[in-house]
Amino acid sequence: MREIQASEITKAVARLCQEANFVLGKDVLSALEQARQAEESLQGKEVLGKLLENARIAVEERVPLCQDCGTAVIFLEIGQDIHIAGGDLHDAIFEGVCRGYGEGCLRLSMVRQPFSGRVNTRDNTPPVVHTKIVPGDRLRIIVMPKGGGAENMSRLAMLKPGEGRQGIVEFVLKTVAAGGGSPCPPGIIGVGIGATAEMAMFLAKKALLRTVGEPSPDPETAALERDLLARINDLGIGPQGWGGRVTALAVHVEVRPTHLASLPVAVNLQCHSARHAEAIL
Repeated sequence: MREIQASEITKAVARLCQEANFVLGKDVLSALEQARQAEESLQGKEVLGKLLENARIAVEERVPLCQDCGTAVIFLEIGQDIHIAGGDLHDAIFEGVCRGYGEGCLRLSMVRQPFSGRVNTRDNTPPVVHTKIVPGDRLRIIVMPKGGGAENMSRLAMLKPGEGRQGIVEFVLKTVAAGGGSPCPPGIIGVGIGATAEMAMFLAKKALLRTVGEPSPDPETAALERDLLARINDLGIGPQGWGGRVTALAVHVEVRPTHLASLPVAVNLQCHSARHAEAIL
């Protein structure tokens, strides 16, 4: 049984909160550069250039990529052969978020009692934590700061099984079109299909962690991703909603078996600051 100190988890989470907010992944930067080359709209091309410049400044000056430093969404893969010592796992994560956002001078966006007082928690906690038990003796931590503008465009539909592939395509297109420029395109479209309502929503969000443009290993799902990407980019929303050919950098679809009477479909939109960072302890 391998032992990991809770204090080490806190340090890792604090670091990842800052790294994710300051540094855009190489896959995202490459996708934005490819989008700039492909964009036909002069205005859209200029916007994409500004986004790339923004990413460069964020790294050089160690400032957030976006003023919305997001809800801290944490994905944990916990090896079944590890033991957390010196404190509670979730307390360690909460403390890491508090330190990371405080020391990094990141905007504090979380409010308690969302339907009434909406008083800021002043440390960007609580985070949203997803855990998965996996074989081995390692702890994988992924921090995804999720901005409100993109998250607000998330949608879930419980389609009838007979609506099938066409129903899925129509729902995804309707969701992206309704969002327009609000989720700060071009971004990544995460789609979760199957299982149950809450699992479909989780799959849609987790899909955003995939390397940008990496296709599903399932040929049928990969074909759906290509079809959706082409149709979304035909909507003409364009970079930051100013019009153009590039509304999405990629569509990532995750699929799970579902009940014979159900066809859950979830869409989670990610903005152009497709931020996440990870560490393995």
